[in-house]
Amino acid sequence: MAEPKFEIQMLHDRVMVKVDREPEERRSSSGIVIPATVKMANRLVWGEVCGTGANVRSVKPGDKVLFNPEDQYEVEVQGQVYLVLRERDLHAVATQQTDHGTGLYL
Repeated sequence: MAEPKFEIQMLHDRVMVKVDREPEERRSSSGIVIPATVKMANRLVWGEVCGTGANVRSVKPGDKVLFNPEDQYEVEVQGQVYLVLRERDLHAVATQQTDHGTGLYL
Protein backbone atom coordinates (compact mmCIF):
# COMPACT_ATOMS: atom_id res chain seq x y z
CA MET A 1 0.00 0.00 0.00
CA ALA A 2 1.46 3.37 -1.03
CA GLU A 3 2.02 6.05 1.56
CA PRO A 4 0.00 9.24 1.08
CA LYS A 5 1.86 12.36 -0.09
CA PHE A 6 1.65 15.57 1.89
CA GLU A 7 2.03 18.98 0.25
CA ILE A 8 4.14 21.47 2.20
CA GLN A 9 2.46 24.82 2.87
CA MET A 10 4.38 27.67 4.48
CA LEU A 11 2.65 29.49 7.32
CA HIS A 12 2.29 33.18 8.22
CA ASP A 13 5.30 35.26 7.02
CA ARG A 14 7.62 32.33 6.32
CA VAL A 15 9.51 31.88 3.05
CA MET A 16 11.12 28.63 1.85
CA VAL A 17 14.25 29.24 -0.21
CA LYS A 18 16.37 26.84 -2.25
CA VAL A 19 20.05 27.73 -2.14
CA ASP A 20 22.55 26.29 -4.57
CA ARG A 21 25.52 25.24 -2.48
CA GLU A 22 28.74 26.89 -3.58
CA PRO A 23 31.47 24.75 -5.10
CA GLU A 24 34.51 23.95 -2.98
CA GLU A 25 36.52 26.76 -4.53
CA ARG A 26 35.45 30.02 -6.16
CA ARG A 27 36.98 32.38 -8.71
CA SER A 28 37.09 36.14 -8.36
CA SER A 29 35.97 38.32 -11.27
CA SER A 30 39.64 38.65 -12.27
CA GLY A 31 40.11 34.86 -12.32
CA ILE A 32 41.94 34.39 -9.01
CA VAL A 33 41.11 31.04 -7.37
CA ILE A 34 39.72 31.40 -3.84
CA PRO A 35 40.10 28.11 -1.90
CA ALA A 36 37.21 26.65 0.11
CA THR A 37 39.14 27.25 3.34
CA VAL A 38 38.76 31.04 2.95
CA LYS A 39 35.76 32.19 4.97
CA MET A 40 34.15 35.46 3.94
CA ALA A 41 32.50 37.25 6.85
CA ASN A 42 28.83 38.24 6.65
CA ARG A 43 28.38 37.18 3.05
CA LEU A 44 24.84 37.42 1.69
CA VAL A 45 23.66 34.83 -0.82
CA TRP A 46 20.99 34.56 -3.49
CA GLY A 47 18.36 31.85 -3.44
CA GLU A 48 15.13 30.99 -5.20
CA VAL A 49 11.78 31.26 -3.42
CA CYS A 50 10.01 27.88 -3.49
CA GLY A 51 7.05 28.67 -1.24
CA THR A 52 5.55 31.48 0.81
CA GLY A 53 3.11 31.81 3.67
CA ALA A 54 -0.23 33.59 3.36
CA ASN A 55 1.07 36.80 5.00
CA VAL A 56 4.06 37.27 2.67
CA ARG A 57 3.54 40.37 0.52
CA SER A 58 6.78 41.20 -1.34
CA VAL A 59 7.93 37.92 -2.89
CA LYS A 60 6.43 34.98 -4.74
CA PRO A 61 7.65 31.53 -5.78
CA GLY A 62 10.26 31.80 -8.51
CA ASP A 63 11.70 35.14 -7.31
CA LYS A 64 15.40 35.39 -6.48
CA VAL A 65 16.05 36.77 -2.99
CA LEU A 66 19.14 38.02 -1.16
CA PHE A 67 19.60 37.05 2.48
CA ASN A 68 22.08 36.02 5.16
CA PRO A 69 22.22 32.19 5.27
CA GLU A 70 23.60 32.12 8.84
CA ASP A 71 21.20 31.52 11.73
CA GLN A 72 18.38 30.31 9.47
CA TYR A 73 16.45 27.09 9.77
CA GLU A 74 17.47 24.36 7.34
CA VAL A 75 15.24 21.50 6.20
CA GLU A 76 15.87 18.63 3.80
CA VAL A 77 13.04 17.47 1.55
CA GLN A 78 13.64 14.57 -0.85
CA GLY A 79 17.41 15.11 -0.74
CA GLN A 80 17.27 18.87 -1.47
CA VAL A 81 18.23 21.37 1.26
CA TYR A 82 15.99 24.41 1.79
CA LEU A 83 16.15 27.33 4.21
CA VAL A 84 13.11 28.66 6.04
CA LEU A 85 13.16 32.31 7.04
CA ARG A 86 10.87 35.24 7.73
CA GLU A 87 10.08 37.71 4.98
CA ARG A 88 11.62 40.51 7.06
CA ASP A 89 15.00 38.67 6.93
CA LEU A 90 15.19 39.20 3.15
CA HIS A 91 17.45 42.04 2.00
CA ALA A 92 16.45 42.23 -1.68
CA VAL A 93 14.32 40.55 -4.32
CA ALA A 94 15.16 40.20 -8.02
CA THR A 95 12.09 40.30 -10.25
CA GLN A 96 11.55 41.07 -13.92
CA GLN A 97 9.51 44.22 -13.23
CA THR A 98 9.90 46.70 -10.40
CA ASP A 99 8.99 50.31 -9.67
CA HIS A 100 12.01 51.18 -7.49
CA GLY A 101 14.95 48.98 -8.42
CA THR A 102 18.71 49.54 -8.27
CA GLY A 103 19.37 49.38 -12.02
CA LEU A 104 21.46 46.22 -11.49
CA TYR A 105 20.39 42.90 -13.00
CA LEU A 106 21.22 39.24 -12.34
